[in-house]
Amino acid sequence: MNYMIESLRQLIGLDPSKPGPEDRRQEVVTLMAEKRRDKLTREMLHAVEAGRAQATDRHKWRNRRWATLITINLLFVASYYFDVQLLEGALTASRFVGFHMADLNSALLVMLAYKHVVLNLVIGTVTVFILWILLGGRTFCSWACPYHLLAEWAEKLHLWLAKRKWARDIKFHRGGRTIFYVFFILLTLVSGYTLFETLSPTGILSRALIYGPGLALVWVLALLAFEVFVSRRAWCRYVCPIGVTYGLVGVLSPVRVQYRVQDCHHEGDCRAICLVPHVLDVTIRGRARDVTTDIGADCTRCGLCVDICPTSSLSFTVKGLDKVL
Repeated sequence: MNYMIESLRQLIGLDPSKPGPEDRRQEVVTLMAEKRRDKLTREMLHAVEAGRAQATDRHKWRNRRWATLITINLLFVASYYFDVQLLEGALTASRFVGFHMADLNSALLVMLAYKHVVLNLVIGTVTVFILWILLGGRTFCSWACPYHLLAEWAEKLHLWLAKRKWARDIKFHRGGRTIFYVFFILLTLVSGYTLFETLSPTGILSRALIYGPGLALVWVLALLAFEVFVSRRAWCRYVCPIGVTYGLVGVLSPVRVQYRVQDCHHEGDCRAICLVPHVLDVTIRGRARDVTTDIGADCTRCGLCVDICPTSSLSFTVKGLDKVL
């Protein structure tokens, strides 16, 4: 229950809750006392980080994710160009070997716009709902969304420019994403027009890859330019309602990233690389309530923190199966 409440808090834009002394389990209190006694020197930390940097698997999850994302989107392209009834349509609505599938956010807006429930849309929505519960909710963002991949590459350029003070990184309140979410829902309900589908870079890129480029790509380029020069990963962090929708699904998902405080050096590399660093607030020294903590549902399960952690304090887990395997 605490996981669900904390996840919902973070999804609507509230800061992660900070535990008081009475909230920490005795095992954590004892462990942190031992860490204070056996202080980690800077030389020891650098040695551990250097070893991780030289490891052959330090980009394991990133590479798997990129390969999966590119494969999914290329399947749409191949199905269209070669007229193979494998994965038809686009990310917003599709058929996989005949099974109807509908993006949850798009399906919600369409039903609100037309105020009518279509059977195929319900089937597609339920199918995708179950699929992403099993796969992790916001896993959609980092493992399927084509804009996420472009924004991730653009982020590397942003960091290079920001290091030389050629780009800014303005931070906005994360609650703005909730406001946009409610705004697009109400606008669709009142006007009968799915404005977000016109603006969504996810849909624009998916359709452009399959059916060819259009003028809407100018909007996508403008978003990327804003993220490169003004605000790092602004669309995904502060605007996109799709992340909220799949985050709500992720609250129910057994696929999570798990944090173990015992071996953590609290150096903060995981938070520095994370798209949604607030979910890793628990890795700050003194923030852990238990020896193991599941990272909240706003996490995209991208695996970057798992890859970069020098002590493997962060790892993927499947609740229930982790006790069996």
